[in-house]
Amino acid sequence: MKRTLDAALFDHPASVGESYPEHFMFASRFGLKLIGAGLAAMVHGILPCAFEKTASSVIKELYPKVANRGDQ
Repeated sequence: MKRTLDAALFDHPASVGESYPEHFMFASRFGLKLIGAGLAAMVHGILPCAFEKTASSVIKELYPKVANRGDQ
């Protein structure tokens, strides 16, 4: 059981060269930015003059940070 829990918590972060706390912080920041971009996109859907480039700018910013993670 302990090995399964260790694998669930630590294998993936290690595969991208991070510790569990580093991965937690990266994923949390990434997720919050995506939530913000999603909310901006929803407002833009209602009010096309608002947040015209916000969601696409966030995606362009985040993509290079994850495109090649784990490809060492």
